[in-house]
Order: sequence, then C-alpha cells, then structure tokens
Amino acid sequence: MSAVFEGLPVKSVSIDNMLRQRDAALERIGVALNLLTEAREISAAAGLGFPRFRLETNKYQIYSMLDPDQRADTDRNIALEVDSGGWQHLMNESGMRSLMDAKARHEWDESIHKGKVPDFNRENVTSTFQELHGSRGEIFERGVLAVFKRLSWCYKTNQPFAFGKRIWVTYLRGSMSGPGNSLGYVNHDHTDELDDLVRVLSILDGKPEPDHRNGMYSAINQVKDLSNRDVDTEYLHVRCFRNGNGRITFKRPDLVTKMNQILTKHFPGALAHNHHVETT
Repeated sequence: MSAVFEGLPVKSVSIDNMLRQRDAALERIGVALNLLTEAREISAAAGLGFPRFRLETNKYQIYSMLDPDQRADTDRNIALEVDSGGWQHLMNESGMRSLMDAKARHEWDESIHKGKVPDFNRENVTSTFQELHGSRGEIFERGVLAVFKRLSWCYKTNQPFAFGKRIWVTYLRGSMSGPGNSLGYVNHDHTDELDDLVRVLSILDGKPEPDHRNGMYSAINQVKDLSNRDVDTEYLHVRCFRNGNGRITFKRPDLVTKMNQILTKHFPGALAHNHHVETT
C-alpha cells in the first residue's frame, strides 16, 4: 500500500457479542413461533378463533407464518432479516463504508435489501472483512477516481485533469431570473458530489467522514442572495454566482496533492489544468 493510504481509518470491531446476541434473538423468535403455533392448535381444538400472523420484511411476505409447511421458509427469512442488519451494522461501525464512493455504497445497500448476504457467522464475517480490510486502499482509490470523474473530467478526451487550486461546478444552483438578488434553488446532485469530495479530503486528513445531514447542501442553502454568496467549510470555500455556477476553492493544498497522487497513479498523463481547473 502506498504512503497515500497509510493510516486510512478502519476501526477494529469485535463480533463476539453480536454473534451471541444473534443466536439468542433467533432462539427467542423460534420459541415465540412455537408458542404461537401451540396457541393456534389449542384454539382450533376448542373451536375458537385465532389471529392471522404474517411475516413481512423489505424482501419477503409470508402470509401464513405459522403454517408448518412454510416453517422452514419462515425461519430462513427471519434469519436473513436479522443477518442483513448485522452486515449493515458492521459495515458502518468498521469505517469501511466511509471509504466507498456513492456507487459502491449503493451496490452494497442493494445486496442487503435483496438479501444477497451470507450467513452472519464468524467464518463469513472474518473472511469478508479481512478481504475488505486488505483492499481498503483500492476501495478508497475507486472512490477518489469517481470524484474526479464527476468533478474534474474532460468528456471530450475522456481524460481526467488534476485538481488545482479551484474547480468550477456548473448548475450548483438554479440561475437567477427577474429583479432582486435572491439566488436560485440548490442542486442536490451537485452538492452530493461535493459531499463525496469532502469525504475524500476528510479521510486523507485522518478524520472521520462528516455527517451528511450537515453537508454541503445545508451549508450552501444558507446563502440566499448575492450580498452574501460565500460558503466557508473546513476544506472548501464556495462562491455562488448569478448564473447558478459555483467556484470551489481548496483550502488545503497538501490534501489536493494527495488526491492528485492517486490520479496520476492511474492516469500518468493527466494534465495539471484546463478550463475547469485553476492553479493560480
């Protein structure tokens, strides 16, 4: 792993307690289902009614969860729901999610949502996170390159341009129209791109990923008109313009250098500047 990636924050997460609690939870759910099944049989024998229970998750619906013919499916789907939560929790708590770009996160979330996860046991957890930990540099690199592709990529040549002192983001806001100084709406897609950029800068600075709820959309949305159109954050200075574009100035040249080291590793011929990038 190159010096750029030394010290990437990946927490050590103990899984012993989670595995014990998983087994305890599934055991109790099984006991509860057995008791409900027994209660239904008692009611049926006495000619009494009984409520209809349905298992419903994001992935499955089993309309007769107490039906003996469906018990195996019920147990399997309950375990899958419990395990999916465990995988998501470990991904978040380990810090690995912070190293992923938006596309990688979406793919992971989709696999969770569709139940495409292995059983949550020691062997699977250990092998999965050993592999993720070993490839954390590559995962982070892909995230950095994704940021370049969205913010500093020449679509005519299909080549990236190294970040300089500034970049321009088009349509950061809606353009102004009519009289007055009020700025237009904030573009969610482009502030999400800036949040990804801030995430990369934070990790390269050895700091945790910022809370997206207090991200660039929130900061830029505080600027309402041209009389006060500047936004200052820890890593970026943003100026909003009448035409809706934004000028982004980097406040940490040392971190920009680290980003460009990643870029030139993959694209040695990347140019230092173009009409999107200012170096002075």
